[in-house]
Amino acid sequence: MSVKRSNVVVAATSLAYLLTAVVAFGQRNTGDWMTAAFDPQRSSWVRSDGKISPASMSKPGFELVWKVKLNSEPRQLQNTTAPALFDFYIGYRGFRSLGFFGSSQDRVIALDTDLARLEWEQSFSSSVPSPGTIPCPGGMTSTVTRPTVASYPMPFAPRGGRGTPAKSGVGLPHEGAITLRALAEARPAPPPKPAAPAKPGTPSDSPFAPRVQWVMALTGDGKLHSLWVSNGHEPEPPVSFLPPGAHAVGLIVLDGTAYAATIHGCSGVDDGVWAMDLATKKVTRWKATGKLAGSAGPAFGPDGMVYVATSNELAVLAPKSLAPLKSFTLSGAGFRSSPLVFEHKAKDWLAVASADGRLHVFDPAQLDKGPVASSPVYSAPEYATGTVSSWQDSAGQRWILVPAAGDAALGAGFRPAHGEIRDGAIVAWKLVERNGSWAFEPGWVSTNMISPHPPVIVNGVVFALSSGEFRTSDPAILLSERLRRSRPAVLYALDATTGKTLWSSGNAIHSFVHSGGLSAGGGRVYVATHDGTQYAFGFPMEH
Repeated sequence: MSVKRSNVVVAATSLAYLLTAVVAFGQRNTGDWMTAAFDPQRSSWVRSDGKISPASMSKPGFELVWKVKLNSEPRQLQNTTAPALFDFYIGYRGFRSLGFFGSSQDRVIALDTDLARLEWEQSFSSSVPSPGTIPCPGGMTSTVTRPTVASYPMPFAPRGGRGTPAKSGVGLPHEGAITLRALAEARPAPPPKPAAPAKPGTPSDSPFAPRVQWVMALTGDGKLHSLWVSNGHEPEPPVSFLPPGAHAVGLIVLDGTAYAATIHGCSGVDDGVWAMDLATKKVTRWKATGKLAGSAGPAFGPDGMVYVATSNELAVLAPKSLAPLKSFTLSGAGFRSSPLVFEHKAKDWLAVASADGRLHVFDPAQLDKGPVASSPVYSAPEYATGTVSSWQDSAGQRWILVPAAGDAALGAGFRPAHGEIRDGAIVAWKLVERNGSWAFEPGWVSTNMISPHPPVIVNGVVFALSSGEFRTSDPAILLSERLRRSRPAVLYALDATTGKTLWSSGNAIHSFVHSGGLSAGGGRVYVATHDGTQYAFGFPMEH
């Protein structure tokens, strides 16, 4: 073999190993939307993005790039969920960006999110009562999820674009390209021996180890399904996790354990948190003393600790076993959102909204001492907050965002800088330290929104959804009346530090949102509406 041909072979082999390493590392440590509210901490914060920024959203170009009516019909107010995302998958079909949608019809649907093309679909049969009720619709009620780890997401550089200055690829005379010379001088080590595919939910410690990528779904019969992301194949029978007919939320597969929460007491299943060791299939349960709060189930610390809020208490549970470790009861009002875990000043903190329209921050190491900071009333009481969102700006300022009903925020120190507030809004608080104590300081309040959903933060831009849903606690108002009185949703892009509206979807969305909510990643924001339509907003790409 000639020297030139040898150099080319070495270069190609080295490049293959390098690509394999990058892809394997990316598949384990992505910034993908993996589960409900993005990450185990339920932050809803996508730290970086190659296309979305306050500067880019201030210019024309962000728009509806596609909408698809999926093969799904609503069960009461429930239909398809916002997707779990896989932004850069390399499989036997080539490069893909994938979104995995759960359907109330016990179906998992995978779309190529670049082309709005059906990649695969899996339907599961389960003996679920039909048509159910509004609080207990039956079928698949939780978002699907991809296995992840408990640690905080890393601040990844956005995909697309150069991250370092350009360098010339021209070498000295007769030496060829410097990239080939460098590769030839660093011949790769022999490839590792093949390893067996990892089980669902147990990512390998080595980023170079081969692995099967999974998407997990929980059907209405309480069975947990493990599907290959490439084609939806389920290589092993599903495992019984919850009792049939339970209303599940917040499914997550974390460090080899699956967790989910049950709400509304459906089919006689008490509110609580469930865990299953995927290796042994052992299921454990923690029973709530009141009604479970929030839409995302428990939140998880970077050490795997489980935090759950109910109408009675905020509790800390041990990983896997769900053994109760600590709890705190808020006098006068219970909690109304899923907890949020965030890191600030080298410490872990908890944030949770209460039923009286306030926001609280706790030190989880001293939970029994109560909140370290509590806000004034910013929302009408008993609003179903869902989740609390949080991000940190480049100056180190911690922001906590929460949806609110009514105009109570105007009495909490917020100025209506973006128009009159009648129905509700997104409220942004700053967490500040004053003389050794913590306090909430008003940041901004958004434009008026109808039944706002928890917002998503993408690289300094807040995506907020006026869901348009007519909400009521009156059981005498039937489903048909709720549907009639609901309005089409509107998606807004807001400057995350001022709340200024940078962009709006206008009349592009034709239905309201109940269970769908938002996902974001890869320069796109996804909205799932009650009629089963999936909307993708972003900057158009050439095909």
